[in-house]
Amino acid sequence: MSPADDTDPESDLETSHGYPRERAEFYHHRQVEGQRPDVEFYVERAVGADGPVLEMACGTGRIYLPLLDVGVDADGFDRSADALAVLRETAAEVGFSPSVWRADMTAFATDRAYDLVICPFNAVQHLLSVDAQLDALREAYRVLQPGGRLCFDVFVPRFEHIAESYGETDTETVVYRGGPHEFRTVTELVDEVEQVIAVRTELVDPDGERVFAERHRLKLLPQRELELLARLSPFEGWTVTRNFSDEPLEDGDAVQVWTLEKAGQ
Repeated sequence: MSPADDTDPESDLETSHGYPRERAEFYHHRQVEGQRPDVEFYVERAVGADGPVLEMACGTGRIYLPLLDVGVDADGFDRSADALAVLRETAAEVGFSPSVWRADMTAFATDRAYDLVICPFNAVQHLLSVDAQLDALREAYRVLQPGGRLCFDVFVPRFEHIAESYGETDTETVVYRGGPHEFRTVTELVDEVEQVIAVRTELVDPDGERVFAERHRLKLLPQRELELLARLSPFEGWTVTRNFSDEPLEDGDAVQVWTLEKAGQ
C-alpha cells in the first residue's frame, strides 16, 4: 500500500505496512467462507512448476496455504506483520511450517531461485508509481531461475462500473464472531490524471461500534499500460489471458492474467 497522504483528511486510515490485525482476521474469515476462482488457477500453476514457488503479497495465506496443502515447495512474503501472524497461526493448526517473512514487493531478500513467482488478487495495483512497478518486476525476474515465470492478475478497469458504482457505499450484512456485522465498502476515483482509486472498508458490530476501518489506494492498469511495463522490464516474453483461463483477453472481460517469462539457458 502507499504511504499516507498528509493532505488527505482520511490519511489516518491508510498504512504503509499492510492491513491491521482486525482486518487480517476478518479477511481470513471471509476467505474461509468463499473461494475465488484464482485459488485453483494458481494451485494448478504451482503444481506444474519445475521448482520452488514464491508468492508475493501472500497475506493471510488464502493461496499460500492451499499450495502447502498439495505439497508445493512454497515461500511467501507480505508487508503486513498482522496478516503473516494470522497465516502462521492457521498453518500451525493443521501442522504446517510456513516459510514466510515480512518484505516489500519492490525489494525483498531470498537465497533461493524459483521456477514460479505468483502475485495474486490485484496486489500489483498497490504499486502506484512506474518506478515501484518496475522495481517489483525486476525483483521477481532476479529470483527466477532460467525459464521461470511470473504470474499475476489485475482487474480490467470497466468504465460502466466506474460511472455507476464509484462513490456509492455498498453495505453487506455478514456473520462474524457469532453475530451480524455490517461490512461497508466505497470506491472512489481520487486522481483522474494518474488513474488512482481509493477503496475504503469498514466493519461495524451489532452495537454500532467500529471493528476496523481502512483505506488503501490502487492504480488502474489497463492492458496497454501493463504491456508497456512488460516491455520495460527484463522479461523476454509475456502473455495475457482472461478470467483465469488460457483464452485471450477480450473486451468485456473482468480479469486480466499476465504471465511474464524469463528466458532459459
